[in-house]
Amino acid sequence: MEKVNVLTHPLLQHKLTILRDETTGVKEFREIVSEVATLMCYEATRNLPVEAIEVQTPVGQAVGYAIAGKKLAIVPILRAGLGMVDGILTLVPSAKVGHVGLFRDPETLQPVEYYCKLPQDIAERDVIILDPMLATGGSAVAAIDLIKRHGVKNIKLMNILAAPEGIHEVCSKHPDVEIYCAAVDEKLNDHGYIVPGLGDAGDRIFGTK
Repeated sequence: MEKVNVLTHPLLQHKLTILRDETTGVKEFREIVSEVATLMCYEATRNLPVEAIEVQTPVGQAVGYAIAGKKLAIVPILRAGLGMVDGILTLVPSAKVGHVGLFRDPETLQPVEYYCKLPQDIAERDVIILDPMLATGGSAVAAIDLIKRHGVKNIKLMNILAAPEGIHEVCSKHPDVEIYCAAVDEKLNDHGYIVPGLGDAGDRIFGTK
């Protein structure tokens, strides 16, 4: 069974509409990608384990809750995934950040790793992989393969938009990985772009289109 969580919160959907609009400028696009990542992080971390702790308030003793168990790491897929990092760190400032760089070989069309830098204790952490677009799923599968080779057991994938083809690819290769996205669009076009999508997320984040 495909483990896909489509997040339909009104704030997310409102901001997604702004991202889709081709007239949205670079500054606003970049800011909203970060805001969307913050909102999605709230949902993706909903099931983190907590433990009860006692604290002294100015008035008396209170029992509160703190996150327990494994700590979090986030791993953006370069370069577009970088646009989501600050939004996650807003909520989880103690999270460690790794980076995975992949490009598509023009002949084989397969993703090729060109950069990988992960926290030394990555195997002891829960990991959220960040990439605004889940299109063919090739880069996501390659990133998950790579991170699993480093001993990570609990991985989530966070995308702003996903295509059915990409969801199927990730779920067929890594059925244990949960996907979080704000929308599942219609399809991919002949160039591998999500339709209707929002264009090239990396170009729109960094102003290189």
